[in-house]
Amino acid sequence: MKIYIIGAGPGDPDLITVKGLRILQEADVVLYTDSLVNEELIAKAKPEAEVLKSAGMDLEEMVAVMVDRVKQGKLVARVHTGDPAVFGAIMEQVALLKKEGVGYEVIPGVSSVFASAAALGAELTIPELTQTLILTRAEGRTPVPELEKLKDLAAHHCTIALFLSATLTKKVVKELTEAGWSEDTPVAVVQRATWPDQIIVRTTLGNLDQDMHKNGIRSHAMILAGWALDPNIHENDEYRSKLYDKEFTHRFRKGVKA
Repeated sequence: MKIYIIGAGPGDPDLITVKGLRILQEADVVLYTDSLVNEELIAKAKPEAEVLKSAGMDLEEMVAVMVDRVKQGKLVARVHTGDPAVFGAIMEQVALLKKEGVGYEVIPGVSSVFASAAALGAELTIPELTQTLILTRAEGRTPVPELEKLKDLAAHHCTIALFLSATLTKKVVKELTEAGWSEDTPVAVVQRATWPDQIIVRTTLGNLDQDMHKNGIRSHAMILAGWALDPNIHENDEYRSKLYDKEFTHRFRKGVKA
């Protein structure tokens, strides 16, 4: 007796996993985040499925519906945007499901951070430049742990992906600047990644706030910052992986003899 928590991906209905789509199509009950999940994807549910929108429900209502339907012997799919493991708010649902003796299985999805990188044609971990990616958000109404303040994380000077921060760009600029980031650090913003109305804004840390306002971006946006986002990075031969270098040996390929 369990429900399936499915990552629907960032928006494009084709960016759901094969397993996620199969469960969605087999489900008797589909409960989805209607403010975020593409309706075209939900339309792939079987015609007789009970399809419920969760945006207007509170936590207890959602879980009560899932528990009721599962105990009726129905296959229940809870469909989330992106990947449920990253800012997915699944922990509190799982806690109540466990109290009811109902199990769950999470089906991963494509996170908006990777959909945004794909839209930009960017690699977020560039050899000799940065090998670390930090996924976080700016502190707003919901606090962050004391040891995870953006200024402190930014001190690593690696690539940073900011979720849920589109209305906090002044704070983002201030904290990254205080961490020693230069005003010309490349920043890319992708609003509604993979949706038909996707918007891409390439800017710099110094111009981030004004460019966000200029483009009217206040929600559904991923902010990627760091020198891996330099649009001219491909022109620099200094940053190249050794993986495919003809002199780099590994067990599948012998190096060139001198």
